[in-house]
Amino acid sequence: MSDKLKAALQEEYPLHWLAWHNDYEALKALLEKSTENIEQRDCRGRTALMLAVTLGHLEASKILLNHGANVNVENNDGYTVVHEAVSTGDPELLAEVLTQRDLQRYSTSVGGIPDLLKRIRDTPDFYVEMKWEFTSWVPLLSRMCPSDTYKVYKSGANVRIDTTLLGFDQSNWQRGRRSYIFKGQEDLALMMEVDHDSCQVHVEQMQVLPPEYVDLTGSLRPSQEAISARLTSPVVATYIDTDKISFERNKSGILGWKSDKSEMINGHNCKVFSATNVELVTKTRVEHLSEADKARHKAARSPLQSFLGTVEVEEGAALGMPNGDVTEWRGNPCHIRPEEYFNAKVDLGGRDIGRPREATVRTQKFRANLWLCEDYPLSLPQQILPIVDLMSINSNHFARLRDFITLQLPAGFPVKIEIPLFHVLNARITFGNINAFDEPVPGVTTLREQGTVMCKIDESCFEAPSSYARLGANKLRQLNVNDEDDELLQYAIEQSFVEAGGEENQVTVWEALTADQTGIAPELEEDHALQRAIQESLASYQKSVGAADGVLMAGSGLQQQLQPQEEEQQQQQQQQQQDNEWALGASGGTDLAMALRLSQQAKEEEDRRRREEDEMLERILQLSMTEK
Repeated sequence: MSDKLKAALQEEYPLHWLAWHNDYEALKALLEKSTENIEQRDCRGRTALMLAVTLGHLEASKILLNHGANVNVENNDGYTVVHEAVSTGDPELLAEVLTQRDLQRYSTSVGGIPDLLKRIRDTPDFYVEMKWEFTSWVPLLSRMCPSDTYKVYKSGANVRIDTTLLGFDQSNWQRGRRSYIFKGQEDLALMMEVDHDSCQVHVEQMQVLPPEYVDLTGSLRPSQEAISARLTSPVVATYIDTDKISFERNKSGILGWKSDKSEMINGHNCKVFSATNVELVTKTRVEHLSEADKARHKAARSPLQSFLGTVEVEEGAALGMPNGDVTEWRGNPCHIRPEEYFNAKVDLGGRDIGRPREATVRTQKFRANLWLCEDYPLSLPQQILPIVDLMSINSNHFARLRDFITLQLPAGFPVKIEIPLFHVLNARITFGNINAFDEPVPGVTTLREQGTVMCKIDESCFEAPSSYARLGANKLRQLNVNDEDDELLQYAIEQSFVEAGGEENQVTVWEALTADQTGIAPELEEDHALQRAIQESLASYQKSVGAADGVLMAGSGLQQQLQPQEEEQQQQQQQQQQDNEWALGASGGTDLAMALRLSQQAKEEEDRRRREEDEMLERILQLSMTEK
């Protein structure tokens, strides 16, 4: 490499250059002078920290972490620094990254909430209800999906949010009556978590960490069990791909009489739009796993694949050859030179730094729906977005909602919106009862001035009942919230599809939210109810099959043209499939997995009948043409 080119690269990416060569002493000296460019991205989309971690350079990574490099950034492929640290297989590097990530999350949370409350201090006071309905394309699972109504009170810099849906635990949705109260002050905020079931109040003062809190990093260091669990589990990244998304106005009517579709939602006339090309992408990487862990992961996932309706693609990076130092082989197996990597004009041809990836990418297309009102009494950016930002700090569902409504939506307020959360789970959010206009709410007085509906909220709404026990919250309690809950919820749902037993109990979302509690096993009554639902599903399925076959046989008479051998073969296949399903249930397969397979079978049967009807119609047309 010429000295001129080397000097140019060092000048363009000074931190990246030092991180590439793991020159941590020079890196430390440079950062002590200035951290202004610490979040600069190179031509491959990586920050200096992302580059150092991907290369497996522990010393350079520590220096960047100690100087506040953002751990939560993503590279061009949607992977975070934590994902890349897991993929290196280095437990010490992963521990350093997780420790700083948790500290940054805590600092962001306690520093961000007072800022959010300041943003809404001068906006008009309001009360609104957000109804969340969770739906699924899986028939039986859709019956198990819950609904909840978030009640939001806003007065000045005070916010109260009531909810009854707390999380997901094993195969159960956890219920409870909770109120979260935020009271904004100058540079801090008071948060109260009111548990109406246990009559307890957890009080926490939230403010930016002073310098002496740096010693907290020792207490935040993850346990060896947590490190081992990550290093023996796949890396999973789930996100909504919005690059190709487009919004189209729905139409109503028939043939040439179609017009733009509008619907009344909670008394408001709304235009109906569809968001097309919405893709939910799940990337799974296993290059850091042993062969035994890979086999265990593959066996656990196999019963799920036929139900997701997804497209799965294997991904693999170009493989290099060992040449010299083992560390070089692990971090840069393709032997990419720095003048190649840092030159945007050089096509690496599929080569990359880091361990050669062993990844699968699953994509599923969704059609999200929007109901937009142009004269809604609330402002999305001024009133609703700060509340959504507030909740998204500790709720992945609200984070997904925030990501969607901050897109370039058509004009209007999204009174109702339907978005995908996971491959089998959608969320439908509806705003209603603005300022308690439709139904009275204790503590909320509805005011009408010059055709505008406003409200006044009593100060008692932002105080916990005096009879409740007040507890001082652990300052780091909220760190347990939102710890990869996206992956945990997806895994919890997937685990409900596979056979129980044989594996250690996994941490669920509810256990992650309340680290001092253990999972609650499903109640016996719920198991019986689930079994009854499966039996009813089977009975209705058999009736529908019999009725549909009867209609076909009594139709045009063309059904007689089928060969008797084909009919007998189809009946034998149907009977064999049903026998297999019941055998699976008797041999210990989960009820939910069996119901899902029955739903799949019902869909296949419906497709078969539709094909037969099409064939019959084609024969009728051919006969009619022959008669002419």
